[in-house]
Amino acid sequence: MLDPFYLGIGILVLVLLFCSAMISGSEVAFFSLSPDEVDTCKDSQHPAERHITELLARPKLLLATILILNNLINVAIVTLSTYATWQYFGKDADGSVIVVLTTSITVAILFFGEILPKQYAVHYSLIFAKRTAGALHASARFFKPLSLTLMSFSSLVEKRLDRKGYQVSVDELNQALEITTRNDKTATEEEKGILKGIVNFGTLSVKQVMRSRIDITAIDIEIDFHELMDIVNKTGYSRLPIYRETIDSIEGILYVKDLLPHLDQEDTFTWQDLLHKGFFIPESKKIDSLLKDFQEKRVHMAIVVDEYGGTSGLITLEDIIEEIVGEINDEFDENDIHYNKLDDNTFVFEGKTSLNDFCKVLDEDISLFDSVKGESESLGGLLLEIHAKLPRAGEKIQHDKYVFTVVAVDNKRIKRIRVFRQYPNPMPSQPSPNIKSSVNR
Repeated sequence: MLDPFYLGIGILVLVLLFCSAMISGSEVAFFSLSPDEVDTCKDSQHPAERHITELLARPKLLLATILILNNLINVAIVTLSTYATWQYFGKDADGSVIVVLTTSITVAILFFGEILPKQYAVHYSLIFAKRTAGALHASARFFKPLSLTLMSFSSLVEKRLDRKGYQVSVDELNQALEITTRNDKTATEEEKGILKGIVNFGTLSVKQVMRSRIDITAIDIEIDFHELMDIVNKTGYSRLPIYRETIDSIEGILYVKDLLPHLDQEDTFTWQDLLHKGFFIPESKKIDSLLKDFQEKRVHMAIVVDEYGGTSGLITLEDIIEEIVGEINDEFDENDIHYNKLDDNTFVFEGKTSLNDFCKVLDEDISLFDSVKGESESLGGLLLEIHAKLPRAGEKIQHDKYVFTVVAVDNKRIKRIRVFRQYPNPMPSQPSPNIKSSVNR
């Protein structure tokens, strides 16, 4: 007949193992509750749901309580099992007994005390949280002094790590994002695109996003009021750069709304007095920093200048936001399509299309051409860097999995390019928005 001592130890170990399972599962259950479930608990008068609300109000204290309980229970399981083994085999038990004991206890704690309850808690988080809320609420009060002490030490370590910093590369973030969203059936392509835009946001420079000088609609400061209004009516832009003699000499920015009180003025009206001071930035400035500048200065447009002080391009607040949320089209946007999709792997692009927009359309990593693009930021400029001279119409240039065929070219630049992707990548279920030439929002 089984000795009552060992029977009692066995029952106690099983009870502790069950408690370990409930505590481990509660960690997943509490932090897996959906916002709707949390709101339901806040409005409920049920004691268990009130306890859930109180515990979630201090998540660090809850987590500290769970860890304290879990470790105490697991240590108790190991201690009791070891004591019972020594009593049965004696303190001179050989190594094989210790190995079997260690393996058995480890497997039991991991499988029954960790894996199984956490799997159950993921699917039935609210039910699991309700069953453990009362015990955790009482334990949180009992272990509060110890929990607060551990939290204070944790805060010190956290502050030291914050000062030291931790660098995560954009590639690592993109890989993590890809793994996270790959099997997520609830996330739409737009949501995934926004997440990717946020990850890459801090790496983009103004030069990669700006509209080049050839796409800028700017106005000569010497024209009369009648000519000005004619241009304003034709373009439909709300802000227009004003230059003197050449576009490299920007005098200021005209806000079209400032013209509204003066619509009945004669041609001699000095509209130049309405100009606002221009905001000039270098090509190398990061767009996340520029967004902060836009917010602080309360401006929506910046003139991009090169190293010699000449006008390189123009960037607006809308251009920056589009890097996260995708193309924003309004009633003034034209429908001039700058690329045509011939089939899943063949496209025709304009040479002035930026590499950033090209990569968006083909759902490609923006770093693909970093090793060969040099200082170029357009598709035509990329081909010039690779080919080292102006190619003729019909010439083919290959890089990685892409074959570029020059469709149209003049004496100064590449105008159109056919792109063939040799190794197909899965295209987004909803195609990327067309890239347009609209500027000066």
